[in-house]
Amino acid sequence: MSAPLTVASARRAFEALDLELATPVSLVVGGGTAMMLAHGLSVRTTDVDAYPRSSSFDALLPAVRKVGRALGIAPDWLNPHYETFAHVLPVDYGSRLVTVFRGRRLEVSALGVEDLLVMKCFAGREKDVGHARALLRKRPDLRIVEARLQELAERRLKGAQDALDFFDDLAQGGA
Repeated sequence: MSAPLTVASARRAFEALDLELATPVSLVVGGGTAMMLAHGLSVRTTDVDAYPRSSSFDALLPAVRKVGRALGIAPDWLNPHYETFAHVLPVDYGSRLVTVFRGRRLEVSALGVEDLLVMKCFAGREKDVGHARALLRKRPDLRIVEARLQELAERRLKGAQDALDFFDDLAQGGA
């Protein structure tokens, strides 16, 4: 098990990755790292949930592994898995991105509070309850979250009704 990332260690990893890149890369960060870096929330995470906006993650992999070795962090410290869930994000999520790092070739943007909340509702795990409550304390526009979850439930997207129920429980002070 890797040591938890901190704001400082995540920034060091981004700085080191920036130095390794030959071409510009823009990453979208979600999960705990976005909560820490963009929204000042104290969470425990061991990786950075991120995906490149315009390039292939496979192209980044050698540099990601090199940074992991150099900094003594897990070689898979940058985890693109959450991109498989990005389809649940509202189409305008890009308007709420928060830049958390800008280097010579690397730009890292974190999801906005509303968009993180949508993803937490879809994950719906026990550990997501505390994260979702912390996001609610940031006073997101709940209309955005509810509208997106409702839209996906109406389209009968797998898991959308459960996500909407999770959200309703949170909004009513449950979960």
